[in-house]
Amino acid sequence: MKKAFFCLAVMLSLSLAGEVSAMDFSADMVTTSEGMTTNTKVFVSADKSRMETPQSVTISRMDKKVVWILMPEQKMYMEQAFDPSKVMASSEKVEGEIERMPLGKDTVNGKITDKYKVTYQIRGNKDEMFQWIESGSNLPVKSAAVDGSWSVEYRNIKTGPQPDSLFEIPADYKKFSMDMPDMGDMMKEIEGNE
Repeated sequence: MKKAFFCLAVMLSLSLAGEVSAMDFSADMVTTSEGMTTNTKVFVSADKSRMETPQSVTISRMDKKVVWILMPEQKMYMEQAFDPSKVMASSEKVEGEIERMPLGKDTVNGKITDKYKVTYQIRGNKDEMFQWIESGSNLPVKSAAVDGSWSVEYRNIKTGPQPDSLFEIPADYKKFSMDMPDMGDMMKEIEGNE
């Protein structure tokens, strides 16, 4: 159950990053759950976002209504439809939000934030999380379960224009196709890297 809420928090944070169109920025997104930490590099520019992990790169293009998942080792990418109507802006409620209680000012990584306790319900399950929104920019810099089981935090935030090339498929990448002859070998290689 906690994993489901953790996944919700990650998706919420990612969707918020993709919708903060008033500010271009890059940041390190640090996700912690069940004692494990995952580091993701995030780039946001208007209606585009890019998330880099050691295994893959995900580019979301709201302007083209598409998400590309790049596999750098294979120089391949997959394409998925993207529905911008399902992305929430930072000023909107969390999906299933029942209550948002302001808890006052707090500092996260040197940023002055407004801290909230958010109660939400999804598929009949009720839970709570804390959310820290940077004062002035409305950038969500941290979300965390009230019970401490997970957190998602933006660190090393650098505001400013991002290169357009970050949000494009590299020219030497090929589109992933199910009829490719080496798919089995590629899947074994991907599984071996996890």
